[in-house]
Order: sequence, then structure tokens, then C-alpha cells
Amino acid sequence: MDNVSGQKYFTLSGLNYVVQHRIVLFALTLLCYSVIWMVNAALILTIIVDRKLHEPMYIFLCNLCISALYGTTGFYPKFFLDLLSGTHVISYTGCLLQSFVIHSSSGTDFSNIAVMAYDRYVAICYPLTYHSVMTTQRITLLVAYSWLLPLFCMFMNTMSIFQTKLCGSLIPKLYCSNSLIRMLSQGLQNFMAIEFLVIPPVMNPLVYGFNLTKIRSRICGLWRSKKKMSGATQFGKE
Repeated sequence: MDNVSGQKYFTLSGLNYVVQHRIVLFALTLLCYSVIWMVNAALILTIIVDRKLHEPMYIFLCNLCISALYGTTGFYPKFFLDLLSGTHVISYTGCLLQSFVIHSSSGTDFSNIAVMAYDRYVAICYPLTYHSVMTTQRITLLVAYSWLLPLFCMFMNTMSIFQTKLCGSLIPKLYCSNSLIRMLSQGLQNFMAIEFLVIPPVMNPLVYGFNLTKIRSRICGLWRSKKKMSGATQFGKE
């Protein structure tokens, strides 16, 4: 394919083979995105509100949930528009921005999990000196590291794209990506492209968050309190 200079728009062709099922796919995707927001937001708000959860492990978990919301925001809104639109185009600037957000979020997830592993290593291997090691300053540095390193790497990667020549305007995926897959079917390509935007944002809060006794107890306590308040309000009206 001849190099295309001055390209302003790209066409995302990953949805072309499921056009007839776009309404069903839109409903399922909206449900998935709603679940992602609910489980991650619930975990974030629980950790922020409850001062007993202001510990390194929960702070890093909150950071992981924020990263999930950041990354999925780079994909789902545009994907919804594509499902409702007959044309699936994206501007050159929008393509670079979407690629930057999605891939930097993926890198932030890996960094967050590495930081969480380091926290558990210190807690298990050096329990007596844990609080002297995991100080407020160190926690701040680790949180900053988990964001700044992936963002810097993706920024440099994005800047390097400006120095390359574009080859065509067709992107055979659901979103903009710095790499394309050659020998796989379109359906398998789409699954591999979005699985890390669906599975980790839903499973991370469940595995790392709601599985913890303190967080589960706090959320159940808030739910019971809300039910009691609603019951008391209804009884007062009667």
C-alpha cells in the first residue's frame, strides 16, 4: 500500500461484520460498561469514605480501580457512537489520543499490580518494619510511579508516530492501536482487542477488593444502613 501523507481521518472496520446486530451489541456493551462503573466506583468511594481503609493496600487498590475507569473511558464512549452510527471514522488526533489512553491504562494496570505485590512482600516478609517502610511519602511515590512511568512511555511512543509515514486509512480493529494482528479472523481480533477492557475492569474489584473482609463488611454495612433508613422513612409516612 502506498504511503498516505497528510491523512486526517481513519476508518475503523472492526464492526463491519456485526452491523446487523448493532442494537443487541449496544445493549450488552452498555450493560458491561455500567457494571464496570458500578463495581469500580463502589470500591473507590468505600475506600475514600472509610478512614479505616486509608492503608497502603487499599490505597493501591483504589488506584487500580481509577486506572480501570481511565482506560475504559478511552474506548467505550467512542464504541457506543460507532454502534449507533453508519460510519466508523476517527480523526488522526482522536486516534492518537485513544491509543494513548488505552495503552497507557494497560501499562498503569501492570505498574499498579507490581506496586501491590511489593506492598504485600513488605507486609509478609518484614511485618515489624512495615509501617516504617510504607510511609506516606513512599506511598505517594509508588502511586506516582505507577502512573508517570506508563504515561511517559506511551507519550514517547506517540511522539515517535509523528515521525513515521502513514500507510493507508483503514484500521481493521474496534479502536486505534499501535500494533495490528495479520493471520487471525476479525472476530478473534476483536475479542483479543477488547478483552483487557472488559475482563480486568470487572474482575479486579471483585478479586482484589470485594474479596477483602474489611471492604466487604463496610459495603454490607452501608447497604444495611441504607435499608434501615428507607424502612424508617416508610414507617414514618405510615
